[in-house]
Amino acid sequence: MSDIKIYALDTNVLIHDPNALFNFEEHEVLIPMVVLEELDKLKVGATPLAADCRQAVRTIDRIIGDASSQDVVRGVPIPRDNDTTEGRLAILMSHAEERDVTELPSHLNDNKIINELLKLQGKYPTRKVVLVTKDINMRLKARGCGLDAEDYHNDQLVSDIDRLNTGYIRVEGDLWDQLNEFGPLNVDGQKQQRIPRQYLDSLIGPEYFPCQYLIDERDFVGRIIEKTDDEVVLELLNEGMLLRQKAWGLTPRDIYQGMAMRLLLDPEVDLVALNGPAGSGKTILALACALEQTIESKLFKRIVATRSTRGLDEDIGFLPGTETDKMAPWLGAFTDNLEALHAEDYDPMSSEHYVGANMPLHFKSMNFVRGRSFQHTLLIVDEAQNLTPHQIKTIITRAGEGTKVVCLGNLAQIDTPYLGATSSGLTYMTERFKSFPYGGSLTLKGVARSRLAAYAEQYL
Repeated sequence: MSDIKIYALDTNVLIHDPNALFNFEEHEVLIPMVVLEELDKLKVGATPLAADCRQAVRTIDRIIGDASSQDVVRGVPIPRDNDTTEGRLAILMSHAEERDVTELPSHLNDNKIINELLKLQGKYPTRKVVLVTKDINMRLKARGCGLDAEDYHNDQLVSDIDRLNTGYIRVEGDLWDQLNEFGPLNVDGQKQQRIPRQYLDSLIGPEYFPCQYLIDERDFVGRIIEKTDDEVVLELLNEGMLLRQKAWGLTPRDIYQGMAMRLLLDPEVDLVALNGPAGSGKTILALACALEQTIESKLFKRIVATRSTRGLDEDIGFLPGTETDKMAPWLGAFTDNLEALHAEDYDPMSSEHYVGANMPLHFKSMNFVRGRSFQHTLLIVDEAQNLTPHQIKTIITRAGEGTKVVCLGNLAQIDTPYLGATSSGLTYMTERFKSFPYGGSLTLKGVARSRLAAYAEQYL
């Protein structure tokens, strides 16, 4: 059997990653004609899905170029960044006139693709034909027909979500005493301590990253500021200090919220990713810290909030009003938390009006974020678990000078088809940025809304 495999890509793979064609090394990449037809139907519009379809089509066209029709069927070399070519791209023509008793009913596009690949497999018995699709049901049908099928794994950086960076490392015993074995440490929590890399490696292992926290059983907390080949710079904190933080009147309820608030308020941290269950405080923490840094400290000029859902992409155009008015139903979490932050004020309505008059809070649709550049902005991306890695890249690359990006999400609550906890853009970003010295992520714990919400989260 030839070592060169034939990978046939489903439409959802090209939507998930328009550059997927370049990720199959020396193997042959096949685009069924049905996939091109589906991309053509979906490419019109201002939605992120349409934009991804257009980019995928442009990528295919760029590779094929002016190749002859015979070359397109046989396969065109795929150019690489280093001016070399590796692998081939081909278009699989439909052969509806060829019948086979083993074919699936051809009224569904998925079945048409599987049927064409079965014919191809019969034509080249020495070649391994593999269907690559994000659709679990399509993979099951293909395997049931004797065709190899697999998920698109190129951007899945972790195989088990439990191995995702949580943003902190728990140390058994008293971390302070263990660090003191190296030498006397400054007890001032505002100071930093330089520790030999070899010593900390022997204490917690080599897998730790900038902006990660070290917490022990005796209320000591340290945050890794810098990691080099020789030493580690550790910011010396403690649990009491983190719990005494305040942003727009809000104080953390537990150590996890305290660590998250420290990242949100740190002007040296450009990217913060908060993952946690419903009610763990992600949105209210982000909003309170955004208000504090926009109105009080004037660190940012405006706050931009955005999110993406299937309903938003399809229905926003039918709602009346401005873009902010149209976004309001999907960003109700921000207005709800704004009310909660001022619920105990003498005149809550007056406080909210004050905030509205002094803070430029913009609700933006994900459809119109592309192509923009946000300067001196605190950009909050809600429901980030529903974004693909390609979409999350599109958003983060919008950050201009003086901009901070905060991504909020719950990896246990993904609503987008073909996305899972390991393939979510939030997971991808967390893994990719874990070595970035100016970005931090944190997994919040517990449910802070109420005892009813906490019980429901655990038992329902």
